[in-house]
Amino acid sequence: MSANGQDSSHEEAHTGPIKNPSQVLYASLAAFVLPVFVIIGLVYYVTSENKPQAGSVNAEKAVAERIQKVGVVEIRDANRPLKAGEEVYKAQCSACHATGAAGAPKFQDAAAWAPRIPLGYEALLNSSLKGKNAMGPQGGGDFSDLEIGRAVVYMANAAGAKFEEPKAPAAVPDAAAAASAPAAAK
Repeated sequence: MSANGQDSSHEEAHTGPIKNPSQVLYASLAAFVLPVFVIIGLVYYVTSENKPQAGSVNAEKAVAERIQKVGVVEIRDANRPLKAGEEVYKAQCSACHATGAAGAPKFQDAAAWAPRIPLGYEALLNSSLKGKNAMGPQGGGDFSDLEIGRAVVYMANAAGAKFEEPKAPAAVPDAAAAASAPAAAK
C-alpha cells in the first residue's frame, strides 16, 4: 500500500485508453479531421450530378427530359416527290462510294463493281437496305426503300450494269372512283 493508504492499482483502473501524446494526436485526428473529410466527400457525391433545384426555372424542362419516351414517331409527307438516284447517291452514298472508304466499291469503278453486278438488282438492293460488311443499313433512314433502290441502280449503271430504274407503285384509286368506274362503263 501507499503512504496515504490508497492502492496504486486502483488509480490505474480509472485512467483512459490514451497513455501518451501521440495517442492524443491520433484520437483528435480520428474525432475531428476524419469526419470533416467524410462530410466533404458526401457533399461532393451529392452535388456531382447537375440537378436543378426545386422551383428553379429549368425544373420543368429537366423533369420532361427525365421522363421522355424512348421512341419517337416521325411523320413524313407520303406524297412528296421521290428523289432521283443521283440525288440520293450524292446525299447518302457518296461519302463512302466516292472515295472507296472501308472497302466500298468506288463510283464508276467497273472492276470493283464487276463481281457485284451479276448478283442482280435485288441482291444489291437487299445489301444496301440491310447493310453489308462495314456499310450500315440504309433502310428506314431519310430516304424510302424505292429511293435507295434508285441510288443502287444509278451506281451500278455507272459501272456498266443495265438495270432499270425502279418506278413508283401505281396509285390505288380511292373507293368512290373505283365504285363509279364500273357504273360508268355500263
